[in-house]
Amino acid sequence: MSDNYRSREERRRAMNDNKPEGKSQGKPKKKKKGGLFRKIVAAVLLIGIIGLIAGVGTFFAMISDAPKVDDSVLKNSFSSKVYANDGKTVVKEIGAQKRTYVQYDEIPQVVKNAFIATEDVRFYKHHGVDFYRIGGALMANFKNGFGAEGGSTITQQVVKNSFLSPKKTVKRKVQEMWLAYQLERKYSKQQILEMYLNKIYFASGEVYGIERAAEKFYGVKSVKDLTLDEAAMLAGLPKAPTTYNPVTNPENATKRRNTVLNLMAKNGFITQAEADKAKQVDVQAHLAKQTESTSKYDVFIDQVIEEVKKKTDADPFSAGLEIYTTLDTNAQDYVDDVMNNKVVNFPNDKFQAGLVVVDNETGGIQAIGGGRNRVSGGLNFATNMRRQPGSTIKPILDYGPAIENLKWSTGQPLKDEEYHYSNGTPIRNFGRNYKGWVSAREALGRSLNIPALKAFQATGADKAKEFATGLGLKLDEEDGEAYSESYSIGGFRTGVTPLQMAGAYSAFANEGMYNAPHTVTKVKFPDGTEIDLTPKPKRAMQDYTAFMMTDMMKSVVNESYGTARAVRTPGLEIAGKTGTSNFSAAEKQRYNIPDAGEKDVWFNGFTPNYTISVWTGYETAKDGYILSANETGMAKNIFKHVITHISEGKPKGSFKQPDSVVERSVEKPTGKDLKRPSGSTPSSLITKEYFVRGTAPTKVSQTFVKKEKEEKKEDKKEDKKEKKDNKDVKPKITASYSGGAISVNWSASNAASDTTFTVTMSSPNGSEQLASGAGAGGKTISNPAPGATYSFTVTTNTGESASSSVKVPGSSDQATEDDSTKPEDDGTTDDNQNEDNSNTDQNNGSDQGDDSSTQPDDNQNSNNGSNSGGNNSGNSGNTDNNNNDSGNGNDGNSGNNSNNGGATTPPADNGGSDSESQTTPATPSTPSTPATPQQEPTTEN
Repeated sequence: MSDNYRSREERRRAMNDNKPEGKSQGKPKKKKKGGLFRKIVAAVLLIGIIGLIAGVGTFFAMISDAPKVDDSVLKNSFSSKVYANDGKTVVKEIGAQKRTYVQYDEIPQVVKNAFIATEDVRFYKHHGVDFYRIGGALMANFKNGFGAEGGSTITQQVVKNSFLSPKKTVKRKVQEMWLAYQLERKYSKQQILEMYLNKIYFASGEVYGIERAAEKFYGVKSVKDLTLDEAAMLAGLPKAPTTYNPVTNPENATKRRNTVLNLMAKNGFITQAEADKAKQVDVQAHLAKQTESTSKYDVFIDQVIEEVKKKTDADPFSAGLEIYTTLDTNAQDYVDDVMNNKVVNFPNDKFQAGLVVVDNETGGIQAIGGGRNRVSGGLNFATNMRRQPGSTIKPILDYGPAIENLKWSTGQPLKDEEYHYSNGTPIRNFGRNYKGWVSAREALGRSLNIPALKAFQATGADKAKEFATGLGLKLDEEDGEAYSESYSIGGFRTGVTPLQMAGAYSAFANEGMYNAPHTVTKVKFPDGTEIDLTPKPKRAMQDYTAFMMTDMMKSVVNESYGTARAVRTPGLEIAGKTGTSNFSAAEKQRYNIPDAGEKDVWFNGFTPNYTISVWTGYETAKDGYILSANETGMAKNIFKHVITHISEGKPKGSFKQPDSVVERSVEKPTGKDLKRPSGSTPSSLITKEYFVRGTAPTKVSQTFVKKEKEEKKEDKKEDKKEKKDNKDVKPKITASYSGGAISVNWSASNAASDTTFTVTMSSPNGSEQLASGAGAGGKTISNPAPGATYSFTVTTNTGESASSSVKVPGSSDQATEDDSTKPEDDGTTDDNQNEDNSNTDQNNGSDQGDDSSTQPDDNQNSNNGSNSGGNNSGNSGNTDNNNNDSGNGNDGNSGNNSNNGGATTPPADNGGSDSESQTTPATPSTPSTPATPQQEPTTEN
């Protein structure tokens, strides 16, 4: 055999070498595939090992500088120092001086179960860290957002509060888990639970530890005396001590207590029947009376503690912190004086007030007025009390959003009229009347409800909500109800606090930048770690909205129609808004409250530097209601005193108009559109308003141009009528001498009731005014100068005039008068002579023997030119020869011009002929009656 193999192995190799090439190539592919898989597995294992090594290395690196578990730190506490806003003055040192330590065996099982069910239900099953709970917390946070649920065990909480800073970092969390494991190795579960229940913080006033809490809230001598419902209430407090405080927030406290009872039943610590029975107990039924008075700055420091716990998770009473605050001791001292009745006179001891002072630029709270006659841990009327804001919400929900989103001007026309909500419910103003068309500025200044609702409707609830949320007011979330139209005038269920309102209003003063109001700027831990707690500013509105709303709120203070005129302060630029709320019909009936009784009165106001929100009222309806002027004005009174005090010695500042705003003159609203005034617009109807740049009106109003044209037409008609009327007014004046005196009489035909007369006299002594006034009249001139001529003129207010003159007889005339007893010539006048002459005196002979001159007859001068020469030819010839000097045209008299004492009669009035005729008819005298010579009067029309 040619093929000899030394072994079967050689034969096998030879056979493999002789196989076709294609088949021989398939097997290496298989080997490659299996090799790739092995390589992937190997790579994953390698990466896992490297990751494990790296993770372990990182873990040990993170815990390398972790603090040691120190027994003294676990059981002892370190006080914290609180600094004022200067960073140097320590205003208080808070610590564990109010702690009462209680041993594990002294704590009843119901209390232990309540805390375990609430804080760490698997407490007895884990070794410091509950990975099962961490997984559940991660899922909850993934579904509901970060912070929805925590995964820390009771052991971890003890570690965190005793050894670590509250920085939320991975390193701190790893150290917390490591130390919790170490703590579980060193101490029993019972010891750890004892530490926890003695270190926990329950309430303001340094209520620290379960024993102290039991005494504070329920007045029991020992924690052993707590009942199920009380234990459940205390177990629910540590999550948010202020929010769930049964003394100040019974509604929230009840919900929290019931949650704890449900958890206890769910986890088998009690039966559901026991839980339901405990829920029936009023959360305030067993509360002890709070009698411990507050000390200086306690109200402010309570808020500091709340912020530190909320923002850092550190316990200020045991962590040995240095807390730097915004407290202005000068402002706080003054506010304390206000609350203690040293500045204003409160109406009674039950009347309450709450106020917050905020720095506009930073949002730092300068002072807090928590209430009057407060006790430690009692209701803080500035930060915890939530009441309806009334009209103070209008800048936030109504006009602010309208300017921000619709670019309304401060003069936006709004019609105040009978109106109703969208669901048909009527809405009324406080005064139950309507103003018609008003500007947004005036509507806010007068606090009209109907224009406010229209503004809310114009913008919409969603935009209003967005605007309010930007100012820190999450109203619907807090109230548990959607925004409704009643929100526009402050009608929502739960309400707001002065703290919230001060923060919101400060953004208007700060050019639209919102800084959340706060009391703490930074916290320094014992290991040197510092945490900056100052909130970051954010834009809540455009600068034009902030400025225009501010200017509208200045009108609330400065305008005559403003509701806050009482807060005007010399040297300070103040803007703000008043607000009131009413009692429900049920409250009025139950407590016999009159319709005018008010529940809450607010004033939120600001200067360029500070914002102050003031609430006044009574804690409950049974305590009282606001009615008197002193009560209704108290909020404004408090504001004025505080703002004046804190502004002393500081730059006052002013509200700066941004470039985005322009000021324009417009006509006051008479319709839905604003227009520029015309030259005919009355100045009283022109006002200046602010507009977002580019939105000011350009159309000129024609309202008063048309009115002016119509008025001119009417004026022309009136002028014509007046001229016609003036022509009809004919003044007349007569003057006569008799008995040593001159009598002057004046009147006018067709005179109106408002016709006035001015009478002047010209004599040898000069000219003078005799009389002035309405209606006809007369005057006597005594002892005139002999031989002198006196002239008289009457002028009416219509411009018409008439004159008359008289000459006083001289000495020769007097002689004739003395000889007047001589009989007259027998040339008597026939009554029928000159019967065709209308100037003949119809009272012929009636004045014989009368020393006084006869009043002119109304028929005088009826015949034009009737006294021209020849018409007097029938006269007796007894006319005084001085008559020719009077210019009366008696040239036609007979030639018997002797001074024989013949009596004369004044001319008769013919009713006012337009001709300038003069009449001199003579009245014949009888021989038996001597007559006194008399100068004949002259009348000029």
